[in-house]
Amino acid sequence: MTHPLLRLARWGRLADLRYALPHVFAGRVLALARETHDELGPTPLDQRDPEYVGAVVEAVRHLFRHWFRPRLEGLENLPAKGPALLAGNHNGGLQTFDALLVFQAVWDRFGPERRVYGMGHDAIQWEPLLRRYLAPLGVLRAAHGDAERAFEAGHLVLVYPGSDYDSFRPFWERQRVVLAGRTGFVRLALRARVPVVPVVGAGGQEQLIGLTRGEALAKALDLPRRLRTKAFPLAVTVPWGLTSAWLPYLPLPAQLTVSFLPALRWDRLPAGSERDPEAVQACYREFESVMQAELTRLYRGRIPWLGRPEDRAHGR
Repeated sequence: MTHPLLRLARWGRLADLRYALPHVFAGRVLALARETHDELGPTPLDQRDPEYVGAVVEAVRHLFRHWFRPRLEGLENLPAKGPALLAGNHNGGLQTFDALLVFQAVWDRFGPERRVYGMGHDAIQWEPLLRRYLAPLGVLRAAHGDAERAFEAGHLVLVYPGSDYDSFRPFWERQRVVLAGRTGFVRLALRARVPVVPVVGAGGQEQLIGLTRGEALAKALDLPRRLRTKAFPLAVTVPWGLTSAWLPYLPLPAQLTVSFLPALRWDRLPAGSERDPEAVQACYREFESVMQAELTRLYRGRIPWLGRPEDRAHGR
């Protein structure tokens, strides 16, 4: 049997790593953002390649087994059929490895025919290297239209509502769910009338030592307009030391746990509830509450980087 990493290597060349050099990566994204921000259209669903997804899943399984010692909980709460929104807390700065565990969980439980599409930042469409590796995995532009097309086709959609504000929270806030009042995912679920499965990840914020979101610096650099982000985060990472968390880094070997909770059935609310501010806020508070309660549970007794006792036993 072909080694999983060799299977994955079929889709790229080692020479592509030159694009990941920090100054080149940041410079290209900033330039492309200025040039193409208004030119992005819908992401075709058929860019997803099941063979590639399978190769990524097996590579993730091989690489993560000893580095992140992953644990998946609540798999029975993943819907076997029909559209649903999987919504989670965002971890790991630029590199959200627990999202790959969600793809693995869906693949292992239902096989290649049960599609899950991830919603990603516009930079995935701006940067050819990111698009080359993420589009065949099933990563779409973070736009309601793209998500709704996936729902109409009966698929799962994965979104991280807190986005950069959640993912770049400081290390000492790793036990908090920080959605920053962003209710777009609630309105999306209400309008599409799909159930919402809360996805709670613990450990991803231990892959780096976040220090600050750098909101004032982001404003000074005009990043809200250029890159649709209010953060220019600073962190301590390997191998760069003190640097911007926007740059790729080698993650610390933090144990990762992802928990899937029972679906929230907002689709039972009356049609048009997405236009009712009180209904939207009630759904938002319910989601935030169940997410925070689960994240608190996952961090109870957890030792940074090592995990909880049951996580450590699971990862042996």
